[in-house]
Amino acid sequence: MTDDAAITDDAEMADDTEMTDDPVTFRDRERLARTRAHEAALDCLAAGIEAALPERLIRDAVSVRDGTLRVEGSDGAVGEYDLDAYDRVVLLGAGKATAGAAAALAGVLGESDREIDEGIVVTDDPPDEEGEDAIDSSSTAAIDVLPGDHPLPSERGVESARRVLDAAERVGPDDLVLAVITGGGSALLAAPADPLSIDDLRALTSELLASGASIDEINAVRKHCSAVKGGRLARATAPATTVTLAVSDVIGDPLDAIASGPTVPDPSTYADALAVLDRYDLDTPAAVRERLRAGADGDLSETPTAGDPAFDRSAAFVVGNGRTALDAAATAAADRGYEPLVLSASVRGEAREAGTTHAAIAEECPRRGAPIEPPAVLLSGGETTVTVGDATEPGTGGPNAEFVASAGLVLAEGPVGHASSGDGGSGDSGSGDGERGDGESDDGDPRVIVASVDTDGLDGPTDAAGAVADAATLDPDAARDGLDRHDVYPLLDEANALLRTGPTGTNVNDLRAIVVERWE
Repeated sequence: MTDDAAITDDAEMADDTEMTDDPVTFRDRERLARTRAHEAALDCLAAGIEAALPERLIRDAVSVRDGTLRVEGSDGAVGEYDLDAYDRVVLLGAGKATAGAAAALAGVLGESDREIDEGIVVTDDPPDEEGEDAIDSSSTAAIDVLPGDHPLPSERGVESARRVLDAAERVGPDDLVLAVITGGGSALLAAPADPLSIDDLRALTSELLASGASIDEINAVRKHCSAVKGGRLARATAPATTVTLAVSDVIGDPLDAIASGPTVPDPSTYADALAVLDRYDLDTPAAVRERLRAGADGDLSETPTAGDPAFDRSAAFVVGNGRTALDAAATAAADRGYEPLVLSASVRGEAREAGTTHAAIAEECPRRGAPIEPPAVLLSGGETTVTVGDATEPGTGGPNAEFVASAGLVLAEGPVGHASSGDGGSGDSGSGDGERGDGESDDGDPRVIVASVDTDGLDGPTDAAGAVADAATLDPDAARDGLDRHDVYPLLDEANALLRTGPTGTNVNDLRAIVVERWE
């Protein structure tokens, strides 16, 4: 097996003289990047992930000059804060990108001789205190990086969330709270509201994730079963000044949906949450339904909404999102001689259906030169889902794996597909008889390559970030069966088509790159 290799060489990295972050790596990249098109697809994905690393995002968005902290959101909104006006600077947060963001914030403040006085963040991949991944202790001595779990909340996550809440309740009116909120925070910042238990939250989360409900629907339920989500963390820090720095993993960047909005107003209600349970006929613990019913009946206080005093001295900024990754991926494509086209940053719905649509668009490029003339790279972001529903003994796989398997199936059975079957299971796109198949260019390389990853490095409940495939990667019958049973992971693994990075330290939704070569 080939050793891990850096996706991007130092000479190719954007701003390599200024950036010190380690490049993203795909395991066995040398084998995966076996053609120019494969290499381009992997490079686009890596560039997108690297651009969304929290260290980069914070350095771009946050600065201190003459004692004034300046924050600029990705939408151009700006906030300025006189650091001398505050007794303490407290950093709180949760999410997959929070540890890196916390380190970057501490570094920015440290350069101005102002340190974090107290900090607690929760992440799914806390650094080893003595290992190579440890955060620089010289700049983050006051920050505790605590463990949690994702996608299902855990006992240790509850303990960590309680410590965040305790710290929030200790802040004074003249303190400045920097709240770093990133994707994955909903599960990581798990503080069940009375009388719910962690087992109740786990069972509820499992039901919600398998239901096919939208992120807004899922979060409406989670907010009303939590002691910290839905603006309740802001209520705990008030009347301190609270500045939220969010890395968005939600389409459209609604602040109340990122990590279930612990520091911003909540537009949802107990009645909304109860309706979600009924709409999807969810089998939830009795305690969950009883709590939501009590809230809907007015027996429990609602989550704070816009206009609540908890937000009188608060502001929130999105400092990175899926568009950040797409822009970087588009630049990488252009640098490699491909014309980039961003189809959408908001793709959602069933992963299998999205794969079908993307493959159909790719087929049109060489045939009609629309929506773009090859050689080209089609890019998209967003977040698709896999609805298990009533599937009998569903197997293993995530949305990105299903997207790639579905797209590969469409390509195999459409005009891009091979005239001959090849070996169908080796990941080798050769047509098997030494002649060029319909899915290959004149030099024998595949005409279309489909690659998709979750930017956090974990595609659903698997150890892979996603997958890469062409028309010959999977046997069509096997792919169809795997998709029907939601069990495409073993097929892609056998075909050496899975993409593995490990946790990346960021999370800005899914990123897809479809490379379309010119057909002669």
